[in-house]
Order: sequence, then C-alpha cells, then structure tokens
Amino acid sequence: MRVLERVARAVVQRGLIAVAAAGLLAGVSACGSSSAGKGSGSATAAATARPAKLDAPSLATPPQPARDFTLRDSLGKRVQLSDFRGKAVLLTFIYDHCPDVCPLIVANLHTALSRLGAGHNVQILAVSVDPSGDTPKTVKAFLKAHEMTGRMEYLIGTRRTLAPVWKAWGVQVQASPEDREQVGHSAFVYGISGSGKTTALYPANFKPAWIAHDVPLLAAR
Repeated sequence: MRVLERVARAVVQRGLIAVAAAGLLAGVSACGSSSAGKGSGSATAAATARPAKLDAPSLATPPQPARDFTLRDSLGKRVQLSDFRGKAVLLTFIYDHCPDVCPLIVANLHTALSRLGAGHNVQILAVSVDPSGDTPKTVKAFLKAHEMTGRMEYLIGTRRTLAPVWKAWGVQVQASPEDREQVGHSAFVYGISGSGKTTALYPANFKPAWIAHDVPLLAAR
C-alpha cells in the first residue's frame, strides 16, 4: 500500500490530466522464465497456475487490505467500502463541476461498463473532493448527464467526514487560488479486488479497455 500512497501523494492535478502511473512500475508481478527444460510438465503446470495479468499500468505487490470507510451517497444512504466484497471495486475521487479531468474519468468508466455488458460484477465508488460544491442536487444532475445513475455510488459529506478518507487513500485536495470554484486534487482510479485488497492503480486518462479486461480478474481475486 505504501507504494500506491507515495504515488498518490505525488500526483496532484490543477486542471490537467494527472497520469498517476507515468514513469511508475509499481512492482508488476514478475513473469520470469521457467528453469525447467522445454516441454516440461512442471513448466506447463506453472504457466497454467499463474494468475492472468491485469492491464492496469501500476500494481501493488503484494496487494494490501483496502482501507475501509463509511460515507453517505447523494440520496443519504449509508455506504461502506467493505459492503462490496465479492465484487471488483473501482474507487475514484472527483467533484461534479470539474471542467476536464473528472468528466473524462467518468466517461471512460461509462465506456468500460458498456464494454463489460450485463452482469458485470463491479461497483464504482466516487468520493467527493468538494464538500461545499457537491450537493445532492448537483450530484443527481451530474449522474444523469453522464448516464451513471444507478451505476455509480457518488459519496458526499462535510470536510470533517471526507478528509479522513482522502488522507487514508493518499488523495491531496486543495482549492485553486486562481478560481475558487475549481479544486486541485489527485486524479486516478484504484482497482480493489473481490477479497477487499487494493490491487491496481489507473491514471486519469486510462483506457476503458483496461478496466473491461481487469474487472472480471479483480472480482475473482
């Protein structure tokens, strides 16, 4: 988890796409070549047993237990991260009036869900980074505009309730001095496995195909 935290804290965007994984290879699982001879049964068995590789550019090795939290969604419903065990969880941090990066993240998540089709075993969680600007009314409009109503839990709250979650997940948040309505924040998506472990990190401009490929694998881990 420390590797991902170091990356998260180092990546703060101010209206620009923050590529969280740029220049980082956070311990991608070694493929390695078998020392057994060609055609060896043990080599074949090892290859068969090796878990399928995720497409995420950055991986936690080994995956660490995801830091749990409980917040309220835009409808006032209590949502706890650990409620979604057995599913892949995609966790991101956004605000609903962001002019560029946040809409990009959500649009790409929408495309990934479309590629997965019906029956995908995934839950998307978005945690607000703007306690005063993200309201039940604005979040409802945002979800509708991006066709994510019922497909993404958008969690809001006061700074007192949100700040501990930001800190636990290595997210830096600060208002832009040039424009008080804009919020500078770390921009990425965490991939959490079905067993509740932080496993992958996707940059803000991730490819939807990465998510579509990785969701079934994360859900099964």
